[in-house]
Amino acid sequence: MERGAGAPTEIDLTAAAFFDVDNTIMMGASIFHFARGLAARKFFSNSDLAKFALQQVMFRVGGRETADGIRSSREQALSFVAGHTVAELTTLGEEIYDELMADKIWPGTRALAQMHLDAGQRVWLVTATPVELATIIARRLGLTGALGTVAESVDGVFTGKLVGEMLHGPAKAHAVRSLAAKEGLDLRRCTAYSDSSNDVPMLSVVGTAVAVNPDSGLRELARKRGWEIRDFRTGRKAAKIGVPSVLGAGAVAGAVAAGLAYRKRAV
Repeated sequence: MERGAGAPTEIDLTAAAFFDVDNTIMMGASIFHFARGLAARKFFSNSDLAKFALQQVMFRVGGRETADGIRSSREQALSFVAGHTVAELTTLGEEIYDELMADKIWPGTRALAQMHLDAGQRVWLVTATPVELATIIARRLGLTGALGTVAESVDGVFTGKLVGEMLHGPAKAHAVRSLAAKEGLDLRRCTAYSDSSNDVPMLSVVGTAVAVNPDSGLRELARKRGWEIRDFRTGRKAAKIGVPSVLGAGAVAGAVAAGLAYRKRAV
């Protein structure tokens, strides 16, 4: 889905919008869709993918995110990219976007992003998903760019180390503040969108916060703070999307990484 053509719009240099990806702009977790594509290409089996995803669902439903849990997900995410080239994963990301992600974009959220673009504002994705994949999604949607988790690479090959921390929770708020300072944005004039209570720090640093397809914690907080709520899920579709919604980007990245690590051991 590409950005729609229209009359030239006066650029607004101090206002912008920031969108979470998983279950906000895309149905389900982008890294999980990417993992499905990798499974189809025999990186690991579908049964392995299902098993690892189920383990992560049980973790997310049964407990809270902890420092140990985030650290474990980060370590698994490192094994996911280590030894693979940036070019390889970017090419696969382009292919898998067309195959499995393009039709998962929420039309309602896409319209919200277009509203900001039509107003001359820049729009960034802010996600724990690897920045290469996030950048593909942003470009395909005609957005300004993406902030995502950055994995170190040397000579075009991922080393297995992160540059900074996983872009999750408070790290998203820090990234948004840093971008605002760099781009000369007035955060009081900016808007942020997310489905998850984990993104309250990011939602809290802008002038306008919008809960999109919110989890129960974010819905309750949005009501208390008077934040706008947009829910594009209806009936059976909402129930169907409920399980993927518990798959945080960090947790699902761990599931993907576990699958690749399993495959490497098997080989």
